[in-house]
Amino acid sequence: MGKRITQRARGKGSFTFRVRRRGYIYRIGYPRLDSEGKALVVKLINSAAHSAPLAKMKINNEEFFIPAAQGIYEGQEIYIGNREENKSPETGDIVRLKDVSQGTNIFNIEVSPGSGGKYLRSAGSSAVVMNRDDKGVEIIIRRKVIKLNENCRAVIGIAAGEGRLIKPFVKAGKMHHLMKSKGRKWHRTSAIKTNAVDHPFGSGRGKRIKSKIAKRNAPPGAKVGHIRPSRTGHVR
Repeated sequence: MGKRITQRARGKGSFTFRVRRRGYIYRIGYPRLDSEGKALVVKLINSAAHSAPLAKMKINNEEFFIPAAQGIYEGQEIYIGNREENKSPETGDIVRLKDVSQGTNIFNIEVSPGSGGKYLRSAGSSAVVMNRDDKGVEIIIRRKVIKLNENCRAVIGIAAGEGRLIKPFVKAGKMHHLMKSKGRKWHRTSAIKTNAVDHPFGSGRGKRIKSKIAKRNAPPGAKVGHIRPSRTGHVR
């Protein structure tokens, strides 16, 4: 019988290939572009779908979720936009890139104004603000430099949860359960057994690892591919 290609097997949504529903419980984003002022850290949440803890924020009866900055706590007040009397922003504040001074660490950066945080949301990640000009603001992510719109928003500081990868697993069982929780495909098969669309060695044509000739008395379901020939081998 035929075999589903890998892409089709994943699209079916079987037990082997299934999306992680916990990834859709909390939607990370920012409030409306015109929302400015004091915001309250309502709760810190341990989300199974994110490496960094999430912070539930509230401003003017509008609630939203962002990755928590390192050092913030429940009940803390942070600012969205510039602080009063043009004070420098503090850790956890949500500020536009044009108002961030050079050399400041930021994370949860928008791709375009109003898109919500897209860049640097994992635990311990951050970027550094560099030069700015008429075309935008440059930020450095490790050794890569990108330029974004000056009205894009970001969180001041470093995403919480840094150092989570330092702790050793000690046992193979812990690594097993970690990989199992990610829902990735564990089983694998040899390359020649796959379809041609899935691997360069797929379909078995041109490279005979083993005979693919069905037996003469095999059931119809097994007679897929090469039907039993009268003879095989080189004709002398």
